[in-house]
Amino acid sequence: MSLSMYQASVPLFVRALTNLNHVLKLGEKHAKEKSVEGSVILQTRLIADMLPLVKQVQIATDMAKNGTARLAGVDPLKFEDNETSFDELYSRIERAIDYIKSFKPEQVDGSETRAITLKTRNGEQHFEGEAYLLHYVIPNLFFHCTTAYAILREAGTNIGKQDFIGKA
Repeated sequence: MSLSMYQASVPLFVRALTNLNHVLKLGEKHAKEKSVEGSVILQTRLIADMLPLVKQVQIATDMAKNGTARLAGVDPLKFEDNETSFDELYSRIERAIDYIKSFKPEQVDGSETRAITLKTRNGEQHFEGEAYLLHYVIPNLFFHCTTAYAILREAGTNIGKQDFIGKA
């Protein structure tokens, strides 16, 4: 039995964002226990030239929701990128998950060869659906989820690999 485009995307995206939400909650709990303002944690970076935690979450949610929409051949739902609190990030993740779950398998399946064009700061990038999913969306999603995890871990949050991966 082969793996469909829907199976390779939607459940994976939902799980990654659910686990991201989990590690964020542990990060918020840690900040409260240490009397650190949430805004300080949300603006924390691993290194000066990397984006802060809040932006990592925004990009991770964008990768998942936009990736699903583009595979389905529809314009992605736009989010404002104006979150300034943990609660606002939780809401963003929830909205992204709800949006991703709204897509049906028949909207995504068969998108392996769908032409997808992205406008980036480096110009346009052209993909076929399968390459877009496997070589752009999934690596970017996990890069930003991993970076968010690493920022929280470096800030002292007691999280581990199982928190990132989640329960099977």
